Amino acid sequence: MSIAQNIVQLKTSLPQGVTLVAVSKFHPVEALWEAYNAGQRVFGESRAQELSAKQKVLPEDIEWHFIGPLQSNKVKDIAPFIHLIHSIDSLKLLAEVNKQAKKHNRTIRVLLEIHVAQEESKHGLSPEECKELLRDESLAEFQHIRICGLMGMATNTDDTGLIREEFRKIHDLFIELKETLCKDNVDFKEISMGMSHDYPIAIQEGSTLIRVGTSIFGEREY
Repeated sequence: MSIAQNIVQLKTSLPQGVTLVAVSKFHPVEALWEAYNAGQRVFGESRAQELSAKQKVLPEDIEWHFIGPLQSNKVKDIAPFIHLIHSIDSLKLLAEVNKQAKKHNRTIRVLLEIHVAQEESKHGLSPEECKELLRDESLAEFQHIRICGLMGMATNTDDTGLIREEFRKIHDLFIELKETLCKDNVDFKEISMGMSHDYPIAIQEGSTLIRVGTSIFGEREY
């Protein structure tokens, strides 16, 4: 099937309230145009340089999401236009996003990345570290960011029980924060979970944003 057909099929299968983030990293601009022409407007990239290059040549109504590990020195490259950063894993990074957003007189929406997977290679805060960050008094000074929810990845495994359990942990933490540390934050409503191989489970466990690449664009070209 074509990219356009994949987009249409995927979107019609999604329940209301779930947004498809088309993960376009490593794919050429032509592939993004095909998705765009099929009605896709939300794209996810994980390298600041690649994202900036694509943003310059693609339509302005695209919502760009940054979904990979983000280095502090790369924030300035995406700050002028980024719609949502999924991968905030420290107070230091949050401070840098706030600083760069202020320079452009913008408010940047972010998600806190939670580490629940068994692989050490995956990034993110533990649930306890996440709460610590949200309790930090310096957050009150960050006027140019909005913490909009959580992001997380499940272990890369065929064990659907484990995947479900990990997604549930993220959802449970989200509910707990929504009722406590984030109860006054009206923006706190997104849970970014699920990729090509596990997004149906993620949706069942409360995901509002699914990050799908392979099922749309095919295998990545490295």
